[in-house]
Amino acid sequence: MTAATLTRQAPEASDASPPSLADLQQRFAPVFARIAEGAAEREHSRSLAHAPLQWLRDSGFTALRLPRAWGGGGASLEQLVALLVDLAEADPNLTQILRPHFLFVDRVLYQGTAEAQRHWLPLVAQGATFGNATTEVGEGAVGSLQTSLVPDPAAPGQWRLNGQKFYSTGSLYADWISVLARAVVPGQPDQTVHALVAGDAPGVERLDDWRGFGQRLTGSGTTVLRDVQVPAHAVLQFRSGEPSPIVAFAQLFHLASLAGIARALSRDTLAYVQGRRRVFSHGAAALPKDDPLVQQIVGQLASTAYMSELVVRDVAQALGPILRSAEAGQARADKAQLDALELRAAQAQVAVVDAVLQAATRMFDVGGSSALAEGLRLDRHWRNARTLASHNPVIYKAKSVGDMLLNGAEPVYFWQVGLAAKNA
Repeated sequence: MTAATLTRQAPEASDASPPSLADLQQRFAPVFARIAEGAAEREHSRSLAHAPLQWLRDSGFTALRLPRAWGGGGASLEQLVALLVDLAEADPNLTQILRPHFLFVDRVLYQGTAEAQRHWLPLVAQGATFGNATTEVGEGAVGSLQTSLVPDPAAPGQWRLNGQKFYSTGSLYADWISVLARAVVPGQPDQTVHALVAGDAPGVERLDDWRGFGQRLTGSGTTVLRDVQVPAHAVLQFRSGEPSPIVAFAQLFHLASLAGIARALSRDTLAYVQGRRRVFSHGAAALPKDDPLVQQIVGQLASTAYMSELVVRDVAQALGPILRSAEAGQARADKAQLDALELRAAQAQVAVVDAVLQAATRMFDVGGSSALAEGLRLDRHWRNARTLASHNPVIYKAKSVGDMLLNGAEPVYFWQVGLAAKNA
């Protein structure tokens, strides 16, 4: 889909008060319920989530964070995060698909120029979605980018984009793809930029080759860029190398997905136990639901879901005011505020990841081999949680937290993957 083929009309700006969280949850509950109905089967058959994503577009969910002045829903960061937990309970693939989209919207709001906001934000109001093509695999050094953007000698004001990306989350579904590239101009230092290209533009090839055992439908595969023409207005440069609340926002998406998974595994375990009649000879009750050991596990799973959601909302409550202040043109958060936010987000990751992964394993202790039945597909909760937890390895987050607390170390705002430089 391009700007010319968008079917959803941007709503008119409204001076009415923004909706409450309860209003938003009531509005989107039927959409989330529809998504949940086919979630397990979509994963089992690996049916891409084009239809569920379109339901979210049509409902206005993808424009939720867009201010009403730009034709969006005007929801707060805190409201969005609460709804993301609801959506992840229905299908965490959808929250991951939309992660780069919402990150793009908030980055343009927080760091974008007035020109970038005028060009790109109205497209979001019309239903356009944005994907991501940042990471490169292979033999590149840490911090290096092979994807290049060079001036087009045959077309002044145009650029040519070439490269190959992997882990292109959401790009298989997206109308526009934000490509991290190295702008190369003779006689000038190279610059890191974001090139916006239409998903169906000539020279853009999106491959459905993501084969991770979890989050199977996120479209996190290869994006190939062959001599793609990029106009000057589609080359964005955000401030880099300095503390930013967008880093915590990015991590908060994973945490919201994990909290939703915790809810889903608690829900499915409860349903499984309540419907089960067979017991073990060495059990403690005539029905599994009356066995105190089973009750203990069910209680632990419910408590993990409760704790995870509380932690996620706590980080959101710290992040929300920082974004609102910047969007209102007020003073931006200072480094001490951003460092405190990043520490909170890192601690949240360590706490939530370990708890949810443990819960996703413990759930199988409530039954015997029948809990492994392919028809139940309870394993998808662990697979999805394990995949999300692997994006930003928790061992490094825990180490960073310890170093900050013990030695006053700087938060790790930026991390990249590649080959380490060889010692001289």
